[in-house]
Amino acid sequence: MKPTLFILAAGMGSRYGGLKQLDGVGPSGETIMDYSVFDAIRAGFGKIVFVIRHDFEEDFKQKILSKYENHIKVELCYQDLNALPGGFTCPEGRTKPWGTNHAVLMGKDVINEPFAVINADDFYGRNGFEVLGKALYEMVGKENDYCMVGYRVGNTLSEGGTVNRGVCTTDSNNYLTTVVERTGIGYEDDKIVFVDENNQKQYLDANTHVSMNMWGFTPDYFLHSEEYFINFLKQFGQEMKSEFYIPTMVNYLINNGISKVKVLDTVSEWFGITYAIDRAGVVEKLQSLVDAGEYPTPLFK
Repeated sequence: MKPTLFILAAGMGSRYGGLKQLDGVGPSGETIMDYSVFDAIRAGFGKIVFVIRHDFEEDFKQKILSKYENHIKVELCYQDLNALPGGFTCPEGRTKPWGTNHAVLMGKDVINEPFAVINADDFYGRNGFEVLGKALYEMVGKENDYCMVGYRVGNTLSEGGTVNRGVCTTDSNNYLTTVVERTGIGYEDDKIVFVDENNQKQYLDANTHVSMNMWGFTPDYFLHSEEYFINFLKQFGQEMKSEFYIPTMVNYLINNGISKVKVLDTVSEWFGITYAIDRAGVVEKLQSLVDAGEYPTPLFK
């Protein structure tokens, strides 16, 4: 049973100034998603599922899905504000999506095998998909035994300024114990630093694992998410900006002893586009990878 790659592509890039998932940044106009799909295929994934919104469905089909014909099976599902459990309704005037784990829930009817979850606008690298694909093959038939790819923080920093990262701690068997969101991480005199909640400067080793939203789950994760989302809506469902995040769900499962999450190491460099100014650097890095023979251009012929 081959694993599935589930790509979260429903978000508009408001800070970037457009739908960055459809931006051609590769030498032949490839999107960052194209590189994720290409890496997933050579890592042994058997299907791609995109979660998108109905309002850009036709544009997405024409610019993205047409490339993958004859390469890998593709399915679509849709994130909608009104896709809520029975008895719940979206507050009048709410426009903000319900968050990344709500987006994951939209795949429950089309995914029946171990699956990876990634962001559409992040470049994860070949090795990231290799280590995750191998782990997902080993998860067939299991439940409550998940994984995430831990990127070395030194491979995720930006030359343009500080970043926010989910800093991971693990037990002696490399199972996740906590993910703490740290802000303002950057270089200072060749050391990686951030300021903690007590306004104290802290240092991170370059190999410290951080979460870049690259997860591996089995289908029972959908059942847990459905149950917990009901509790989430009871508490926060009338708020206009509350969001049901993947780390919220994962932390709940870990803290209650329901599931465990193995942290997988990767040597891949992560990069992405947060602001429009980041685009030139991404274009340059992708061109360098093509020049080095890591990727063909175009990716799909």
